[in-house]
Amino acid sequence: MTVTTDGTTAGAALPDGREPTLDAGRTPLLEVPGADFETLSGPAVRDLVARHGALLVRGLGLKAPADLARAARWLGVTAMTEREGFTSRTDHGDGVYSASQWPADEPMCMHHELSYAVEVPSLALFGCLTAPAAGGATAVADARTLLRTLPAGLVERFEREGWLLDRDYREVGVSRLEAFGSEDRAEADAYCAGHAIAHEWLADGALRTRQRRAAVVAHPVTGERLWFNQIAFLNELTLDPAVREYLTSFYGPGALPFNTRFGDGEAITEDVIETINAAYTAATSREPWQTGDLLVVDNLRMAHSREAYQGDREVVALFGDPVRLTGHVRTDVPARPTAV
Repeated sequence: MTVTTDGTTAGAALPDGREPTLDAGRTPLLEVPGADFETLSGPAVRDLVARHGALLVRGLGLKAPADLARAARWLGVTAMTEREGFTSRTDHGDGVYSASQWPADEPMCMHHELSYAVEVPSLALFGCLTAPAAGGATAVADARTLLRTLPAGLVERFEREGWLLDRDYREVGVSRLEAFGSEDRAEADAYCAGHAIAHEWLADGALRTRQRRAAVVAHPVTGERLWFNQIAFLNELTLDPAVREYLTSFYGPGALPFNTRFGDGEAITEDVIETINAAYTAATSREPWQTGDLLVVDNLRMAHSREAYQGDREVVALFGDPVRLTGHVRTDVPARPTAV
């Protein structure tokens, strides 16, 4: 019998009795040297993910994007087509995408993938095709822990009001084609209308959007309350100050590619962002990538991040098993300030 990181006990993980390594501060790790999709039980791996929130499987030897698509089929995961992404990705087909195009020397803060969408992926799969020389781990943090460690008053406010995501689609950031699958204005209008996104077209042709979502949700299987959002990661204060100043001076205030606010429209202050990120840091578990690794994450229960890195790094991603969460989508969206 093994004691898990959340204090519960786990029985045998797989038919041969193999169990994951469960060390404090490390992502649960299942080492199965020389295994393949025929000899290793997909349902048993999914059971471990449900139990621990995330699992890194080492020994499958993933080599190409198609191997991640095969892993999804082995696990019984239905892949999603990504929409509303916040960075560009290369589409490898079969639901497999490159990792987000993000500077190697800048870390990506903790976030839940597509937590602002109407349908959100319940599972995220990551495959390491080339491990970096240093850094670059995809770390995870338990959303239940965040609710326990964040200040009660802050949680209460976000639980009451939700959070707002503001976006401007211009030359900087993802294009409308990448975000909505089309550059056509009518199709963007239809998408926004069907996904509870308030929007307007500016005089220069830019699309400006705002959506309101719950910040705390219930897990559809376990019923557990979860801190589920991208409030800190997509806030303007996470941008490099020089980049933020340049974009603001060029496009005007309130016209950044993305920003978050309290659900009533009030700006989120730097101390709030620092408090959230500090809570994530305290809850973080990580395992350095090795080439061929597969990481499976319950995207609802666990946030994930990416460390800065050196050297070549090729990680591919697949998001799947979409769900609609009760109370997640808020249609009462306060208007954005008048565009200038």
